[in-house]
Order: sequence, then C-alpha cells, then structure tokens
Amino acid sequence: MNYTRIHFESNGQTARQFRTGVSLHSHTLHSRETLAFLERLGDRVAPIRTALSAGRARYRRAHGSALDLSRAWWTPPAAPRDAWTLEKRHIEQHGLNALVSLSDHDDIEAPLSLRVLEESSAIPISVEWTVPYGPTFFHLGVHNLYPDCARELMRELAEFTQGISPVELASLLHILVESKDTLIVFNHPCWDENGIGQQRHMELATYFLRSYGQYIHALELNGLRPWAENREVFRMGNEFGKPIVAGGDRHALEANTVFDLTNATTFSEYVEQVRAGRTDVLVTEQYREPFTLRILQSIEEILQDHENHGRGWRRWSDRVFYHCDDGVIRSLTSLFGRRVPCAVQVFVQAVHLIRHHSMRQTFRFAFPRRQELAL
Repeated sequence: MNYTRIHFESNGQTARQFRTGVSLHSHTLHSRETLAFLERLGDRVAPIRTALSAGRARYRRAHGSALDLSRAWWTPPAAPRDAWTLEKRHIEQHGLNALVSLSDHDDIEAPLSLRVLEESSAIPISVEWTVPYGPTFFHLGVHNLYPDCARELMRELAEFTQGISPVELASLLHILVESKDTLIVFNHPCWDENGIGQQRHMELATYFLRSYGQYIHALELNGLRPWAENREVFRMGNEFGKPIVAGGDRHALEANTVFDLTNATTFSEYVEQVRAGRTDVLVTEQYREPFTLRILQSIEEILQDHENHGRGWRRWSDRVFYHCDDGVIRSLTSLFGRRVPCAVQVFVQAVHLIRHHSMRQTFRFAFPRRQELAL
C-alpha cells in the first residue's frame, strides 16, 4: 500500500513527529549543467537574446567559427563538503538528524571524496543519471550504490548515456534494484527539460513509466519546479501507484526547500521505507516564495565571486566551459579574458541587484504572489 503525506512548514510542529530529515538531489561543482537551454530562453527574453548575440559575435571575431551552446556548460559553485554541510545544517535547524544524498549529473566523485572523511563517511554514493529516451531524456536519481562496485556501475551508466552501451536499459535497471539498499527516483518527471513540447513530454514520460515502472521506487516532488507542475507529479504517482519523495535540486547556495521526514536512522533504513511505499515530505516556507524570484536568486548566487572555491574558480566566468574546435576544453575566462562582451556584463550586473534588500522587495512586488500550496 503506497501513501505519501505532505507537510507544510507553515502548519506548525510537523517535524517534531519525526527523528530524521533526508535531503535528496543536490549538486556540487562536479555537475556539468548544459547551456543549450539559453537558445530557447533567448527566443522569449530580450536581454538574454542580446547577450547571446554579443557573445556569438565576439567568439566569431576571436576564433573564426560559430559558437555552439550545445558544447558549453557551467558548474555549480559548491564543493562537495560545502554542499554536504549546507544541507546537513539546514535539516538540523529543524531539530532533526540529517541524512544527505548528493547526486551530481552522471558523476559520483562528490560522495566518493566525502566518504574518506570521518564526519561524512556514511554518505550514500548517488548520482543523477541521464537516460536518453527517443527525442528527449529523463533524469533518474540513483541513490546508495554499493561501494565495492560503484565505479564500475557508474561506468556502465555513463556508457548508456553516451549511447555506446551494449546493455539494454531494463538490464541496467534490474542490476541497480537488485541491491535492497538502492533507491531509484524519477526526478522532475513532468518537466519538459529538453523543450520537445509539454504534451509530447508527458506522453513519453507516461510510456517510460509503463515500460520501466517496476524498477522505479518513487516520483520526485522537485524544490526548483513550480507547484502546478508538482501537483501533476501527484496525479502521476496516483496513476502508477508510486509514492512521492522530496528532491530539492539545489544548484546554488540556498539549501533544499523540500526534504523528506522519517524515523529511520540510516540511509538504508530510509530506502527500505520508501521501497515499501511510505513517505512523508516537508515543504518549507522558502518554497512558497515567487518561483521567478527564487530562480533569479539562484542565478545571482551562481554568478557571484567565490573566493574559496574548491578548485580555485573564483569568478563566474571561471566556472563556464566550452569544448573548442581543437578539442580543448576552455573556460569563459580563457576564451574572453576579463573582457567579457558588454551585453553579458550588463546582464550579470543586473542580476546582482537582487542581493540588495530594496530590490528584492521590488522583485516581490513585480512577480506573482507566493505559491499557494493546495493539493
């Protein structure tokens, strides 16, 4: 029997019923975040369109070829230990013990590096796995890989993502779920991330669940997606008999705004509970903030300078990369130096305005009201 209870922080003392909070789905500097979406965004947002045009012109003058955003990416600012500490302290502020699972895109280096430290030695080895599917792709949160074979499993998952694996998807999923301690979550299942059209995306997501639902333990309520979309996740969960878990999807410096509540004391105990179909999700007050304002805040944090960056990438342009025609990966700083195109500089400076209290109040007035969290 599957059931999910949703708790809203505004309702009072909900967390006191539980012993532990579980943070799923957050990213570190090991994630590569594609910039291809800027093409679609530029079609709708004039300042981004202007900045892209200036960047393309500058790149062509400097390198004699066209700028291809499908070969560009950025990385989140937080190092693994900083990300783990951020999530752990946020949960502890709610009076709970913390279990934290970091899940970078197609990479397990963050949890592997943390397991050598005594304080974080029990962190699960997890990944957000990119699964190509027809004209699009889906993301599966694969949490708590068995340590002795984690690298080999990650190699096989990566080969499937790259389209060079001889192993079928069902076989890979079967291998993963054979471990009773591993949890597989369909992350943000209703988000048309690849821009194929919402109706077509939902058709494919539904077919994906019909084909592979036996290997998927839960669907994700995503902390960086609007409530209207998350309500669709509940509908899908009911249709397929899947519980809902919280996945904050943190990329910047705001801790996950949704997390799970449990009385489990270890991650394996939590996995057992979810696989049995019983989950409790806490939606914090921060999630209620206007969606657009929260996205702008994340962008501002990503574009900040980070003096103590784990790899020395202090400026935002140090954390944006491009696979050049000669096969070399270069940062935006290497490509343009300090002379980033003027239109790009103006955009960055405008985003930084959000850090000022008076401007945040202005943004709150300009954007839609706080999200109403009715099911």
